[in-house]
Amino acid sequence: MQYLELTKREVEYVALSRDTTETDLKQRREIRSGTAFYIDQCAVRAATQGRVLVLEGLEKAERNVLPVLNNLLENREMQLEDGRFLMSAERFDKLLQEHTKEELDAWKIVRVSEDFRVIALGLPVPKYKGNPLDPPLRSRFQARDIYHLPFKDQLEMLYTVGPNISAERVSQLLSLATTLCSQESSDLGLPDFPVDNLLPALHVLNAFPMLSSQQLVQRLYPYTSILGKDGRTAVEGVLSRFELLDGRRTKTSRFRFQPGPKSHVHQAAAPNFISTPSHSQLLSEMMQSHMVKDMCLIGAKGCGKSVLAREFAEILGYSMEPVMLYQDMTARDLLQQRCTLPSGDTAWRPSPLVTAAIEGKLLLLDGIHRVNLGTLAVLSRLLHDRELDLYDGTRLLRWDRYQTLKEQLQLSDEQLQERSILPVHPSFRVLALAEPPVLGAAGGSSGAQQWLGPELLTMFLYHSVTPLARAEEMGLIQGLTPGVPAEAAEQLLHLTHSLRKTNDPTAQSLASSLSTRQLLRICRRLSQYPEESVAHAVNKACLSRFLPSLARASLEKSLTNCSIQDKPDPAEQTQDYSCVVKDGVLTIGNVSAPIYSPSEKMKVPDVLFYDNPQHMKVMEDMLKDFLLGEHLLLVGNQGVGKNKIVDRFLHLLNRPREYLQLHRDTTIQTLTLQPSVRDGIITYEDSPLVKAVKMGHILVIDEADKAPTNVTCILKTLVESGEMILADGRRIISDPREAEGRPNLIVMHPDFRMLVLANRPGFPFLGNDFYGALGDIFSCHAVDNPKPQAELAMLKRYGPDVPDATLQKLVAAFGELRSMADLGTITYPYSTREVGNIVKHLQRFPGEGLANVVRNVFDFDSYNKDTREVLIEALHKHGIPIGARPTSVKLAKELPLPEPQMTGHWTINQEGNARRKLLCPTETHLIDIKGPVFLRVQSYPCNRQESRALSFSEEKAHWQIPMNEVNIICDVATKEDVVYVATCNPVSLFSMSERGDTIQNMELYDVFPRTISGAWQPFVTIAPLGSPLDGQVVLHEEQSNTVLHVDLVTGAVRRLLLSPDGDQPAGKASNWWSSKEQQGGYKMCREFAHKNWLLFFKEEGNQLEVLDVLEGRVHSISLPINLKSVFLVAEDRWLLLESNTNKKFLLTKPMHMAAEESGVCQLHSISEDGADSGHGAGSADVSVPQMLSRDQLPNENLSAALNQKIVSPNRLLADSGSFARVVVGFPDLMSPNEVYSFTRPDDLSVMKSSDSGGHMFLRGGPQSSAAKQVNCVSLLSANQVVRALPPSKVPLKEVYPKDVTPPMTAAYLEVTDLNSKKVKYIPVPRSMTVSPYTSWLSKVSQSDVVIAPLGSGGVVSVDMGGYVRLWETGLDSLQRSLLEWRNMIGTEDGRPIQITVQRESGLDVSAPKHGKIDANNDPHVGGNQWAGGTGGRDTAGLGGKGGPYRLDAGHKVHQVSQAEKDAVPEDVRKAAREMAEKAFKESWVSYSVPGLVISPNNHRLLCPQLDG
Repeated sequence: MQYLELTKREVEYVALSRDTTETDLKQRREIRSGTAFYIDQCAVRAATQGRVLVLEGLEKAERNVLPVLNNLLENREMQLEDGRFLMSAERFDKLLQEHTKEELDAWKIVRVSEDFRVIALGLPVPKYKGNPLDPPLRSRFQARDIYHLPFKDQLEMLYTVGPNISAERVSQLLSLATTLCSQESSDLGLPDFPVDNLLPALHVLNAFPMLSSQQLVQRLYPYTSILGKDGRTAVEGVLSRFELLDGRRTKTSRFRFQPGPKSHVHQAAAPNFISTPSHSQLLSEMMQSHMVKDMCLIGAKGCGKSVLAREFAEILGYSMEPVMLYQDMTARDLLQQRCTLPSGDTAWRPSPLVTAAIEGKLLLLDGIHRVNLGTLAVLSRLLHDRELDLYDGTRLLRWDRYQTLKEQLQLSDEQLQERSILPVHPSFRVLALAEPPVLGAAGGSSGAQQWLGPELLTMFLYHSVTPLARAEEMGLIQGLTPGVPAEAAEQLLHLTHSLRKTNDPTAQSLASSLSTRQLLRICRRLSQYPEESVAHAVNKACLSRFLPSLARASLEKSLTNCSIQDKPDPAEQTQDYSCVVKDGVLTIGNVSAPIYSPSEKMKVPDVLFYDNPQHMKVMEDMLKDFLLGEHLLLVGNQGVGKNKIVDRFLHLLNRPREYLQLHRDTTIQTLTLQPSVRDGIITYEDSPLVKAVKMGHILVIDEADKAPTNVTCILKTLVESGEMILADGRRIISDPREAEGRPNLIVMHPDFRMLVLANRPGFPFLGNDFYGALGDIFSCHAVDNPKPQAELAMLKRYGPDVPDATLQKLVAAFGELRSMADLGTITYPYSTREVGNIVKHLQRFPGEGLANVVRNVFDFDSYNKDTREVLIEALHKHGIPIGARPTSVKLAKELPLPEPQMTGHWTINQEGNARRKLLCPTETHLIDIKGPVFLRVQSYPCNRQESRALSFSEEKAHWQIPMNEVNIICDVATKEDVVYVATCNPVSLFSMSERGDTIQNMELYDVFPRTISGAWQPFVTIAPLGSPLDGQVVLHEEQSNTVLHVDLVTGAVRRLLLSPDGDQPAGKASNWWSSKEQQGGYKMCREFAHKNWLLFFKEEGNQLEVLDVLEGRVHSISLPINLKSVFLVAEDRWLLLESNTNKKFLLTKPMHMAAEESGVCQLHSISEDGADSGHGAGSADVSVPQMLSRDQLPNENLSAALNQKIVSPNRLLADSGSFARVVVGFPDLMSPNEVYSFTRPDDLSVMKSSDSGGHMFLRGGPQSSAAKQVNCVSLLSANQVVRALPPSKVPLKEVYPKDVTPPMTAAYLEVTDLNSKKVKYIPVPRSMTVSPYTSWLSKVSQSDVVIAPLGSGGVVSVDMGGYVRLWETGLDSLQRSLLEWRNMIGTEDGRPIQITVQRESGLDVSAPKHGKIDANNDPHVGGNQWAGGTGGRDTAGLGGKGGPYRLDAGHKVHQVSQAEKDAVPEDVRKAAREMAEKAFKESWVSYSVPGLVISPNNHRLLCPQLDG
């Protein structure tokens, strides 16, 4: 430019950018007065008028744009769009010798001046960013490399600028700059130092000599922000070499300034600006820089850059012009935009940037880190020289140059304006805002690749906005939110600063979610709602629900370290989240808001919404933020109800809604305006966004993540400062005072608010990270699928007639699929929307099976083999029988039971004979309790699998207990729906609910220590206690007689010492371990554990110990006999067996021992007689009961079992010789009790155990003693006896056909049903693993399972490998379940699908007839001629009227309406009926097949009825 000024050459200047096109260089089309014509652009003007064309930024232009100049450069020729042709001066002059000027003009040939030259300026691309030169273009230029000024010249120039600065300091600064521009620095990856900026920097230093050099260098070269650790070290090394590391901060400077052009100069600080020492320091530094150059503030998201910029403008009296930059912004968007005038002419509209320059405003460029460097380069001349060339030919000149020009040419401002020359106001300054570059791990090298490169470094002086110190941030929070609880604010800051200080990148990314802006938002909320927990606020701000597992764990760890616990609100579980509208006030939960009265009621959304606690809680949260004036962002997976929640929310508040749906092609223009052409003029209609701003409606922006973030980021200024510039030049502002007397302004309505909906970031949504880009300017709410209970309640509203069991299965299956999606096992996050659709379908078509309807959702994945397998497995696990057929019913084969026979009597001896009537003394003492000790109760997930996925059998469900493989199951007990399992190697207790999803486990290893010899084999039984001791059990170890009271809720274990002499039995235990032959162990009778009392006795002993758990007492009863076993047949009557003789005694005791003074129990002997002999005549075979029910069979079951109507007390008994025995009259009647038996063909005790059992071959040798578990239970309401048998004792030949090999099983469940008189054997599958202690196993149970009753019609079995299986054996419940199962699959009756079409015939009937037979069997519709037609009259067919009978010829049915059928006259009906009866009789005679006649043409006569 200096060269051109010296040579007085005219210049055409163009700044190239990536948006530069051919039309910017050659010709542009314009419309004037309805006519289009071309206007020459810079290259053509320069060529024709002999000017110098300056192309700046050669490397910025796209590769294939500049070759349009190639021919102009080489041959001075160019073809133009308007038909003219540029020709070199020599050729033109030659032609002029032969032709006239008029001829050449007519041929549209234009002469290129011989003075035309092109000067291109560019950066070398291998070193800098940009496009390399195109070889053909490069070859047409002569190159000149421009160096920095020599050190000496530069130094002299700098000395003249700063007379107040010591020469040494100037040379140190220049030496630093030269070093950082050297080749060595480039090799280290350091960007070049902006040497040109030393000049303005020395101006500042001259005015403020006390400024530290290091601070000055930071402004010129913000190395701490742009370089990694290695780069910083290198720069600091250079600084220290030139003695520039004088890092002291200067005190705040005082200086006077002339207020800017704003009319009302701001006196006191703005009410929402709290001054802190670091901010005051920064503002004073900004004022120093403002004297000499434009500035850029670098700081993280939400750290207060915009607030500082506003405060800076307020202090200096500037009007601020915010311009939001975005990624796809073009140079035109920055400078001038095309528009059409009302006349239809095209024109250029200056951008806010240009108006700010002319009017002397403070231009705020927000987000220069986002915009493309090539676009920003068009501003370099404005920033460096305060000059700018615009697209319409207007030139902006620096103020002093403009004044000089004015004086030289003696022209007025108006005349210069007519020539399109305007001055840049001297007050004009640019303040840019940017986020710091992302630093790579590889040190400085990656820093050089960031947005802040050498070219940008020259444009601004840089100031870093560092996060506030903790004390300052605290002051800021307390100043802006005075009511915030101090403790909460402390915790919040402790967490934030600990996250900011760590080196962990995950934690640092979390810290960016807790910017100062976000902290202020949290504190504003806490000041209004102090009862809220800090953890909830932090999780909400970080959207922790959608964080990756690693980041979520890091956040939880940080919260715990800062002792911020998410205390579960006790009220929350019970709180009723309901919404109430009363007296114009809406209350959701605990928050109330007035209801709005809108002018446009039709825009208030109204949506079908079923309230559920989770969504109400989200809405309560939203209402809190809404009342605080926040704009809301709802983030969640698809189908979780975001739109429904928002619409319901607005419906409740009665707020009108404007709706905007974003997508990939949304642009900033479409977001703000919708262009349309009227009468040839482009007019802009307001988009929903502008309408909402004007009218104060709520703007709902849906699918915000689908639009590019560079588009949605323009919402930032709208949300933050209430300002926004529209594509047609209008501006939205929030302050109505600013709008007075200014055109093109839209004042934002105070009620305007934005609700933005977006899917969560990441796969599989494939959207843009809206939350990452703009999350911290909104109040974020994570919306999740409702919890199982809430979802179930909601689905019941959608499908009131769908069975509960079906809904529960769906909720459980989808819950599992969602957790799999969270873990990454499957990619698609199945949502409530899909379950809702399934339930709606089932409600509408109840006959269609669930297994078929779920395909509506899962058929999307039917071609992905891996996903399909995972889905089917999950559905099967929860009992959705996808893929099953209605015929896959695999119930066990039923075998007949022998008829019941009366086999004898039991007589209770009541005579006064002293020998027979025996008194048993009792004594009572308190028990001794040791403990409690508290053991850990561990929870494991229960992987419950439904067993009826592919076929229906007696097995309902199964799961594995998490136990170690050498452990041995020794007992199972149930109470209501809770299953308790005890193991004995080591001893531990498991508890689980039948339908629960966790297994509780308590290791009792320390209470039952293993001995050194290892010979002790403990055997533990369980007694679950009843109310009020629910959840507590008593464990009894049989050899050491250890009794433990265990509370599975608190983990408390107490030892109960029954005998007053303390630990005496433990002493004996050592004898047992040493002796080979074990003595009899101690036994526990737990029939009445639900009443909280238990009975203990020792085999071969003569004493009963009755433990009352609630009272803490033991009643000892001494007996005159030695015991073998005890059966508690009632609370006050017990059956005792004498050990050697198996003789039975009945012990009667007072119901309340303490109340009875004597405290004496009576023992009655029972004599057993055979059926044929009289009472007492002869002794029958003595039955040794294995099981005796504690209650009686219901009367109807007793009558069914004995095939006679009978009402009597009774007990059900099982022993080895019978399937079952019923003792009628026992134990209440003293008269002889009849014993009815279902006798076995072979006694179980004499059947040998062969090796066919599941693991029998491991068990080496015969069993030394009887197994301790009898494995026989009675189900009185189902009238069944169930016992577990080893395969060797099962008649397998009767159960399986000859050619079928029986499966390998752990055992068979023998179900004896006394109602149907059938017995069946259900195989129990083998366990996967089994303990190697085989002899020990055989002592526990004969078969590999232990069983216990569960509910009224089922049992639970646990095999030795710890596999729990639930079985349904009761006939009634099996039938119910089978019906449910078949309904879930859906009924396919196999008939071909028939299509019925309703039609009006409009013709009357005459008389019934058979009709003609069509030999071709063609379809006939609506006639009166053919047999087998449809929708006709008089003839035999289907769907018509007046015919004698229905006749199906296999065609599509056309149906006349019922009304027409009803209108058939009575005489015709009668004739038809007679004809039908006649045909019916003939068919009966001819074929003996009632109701069917086969015609020659294979027609089917269906039935004799008048149906047409």
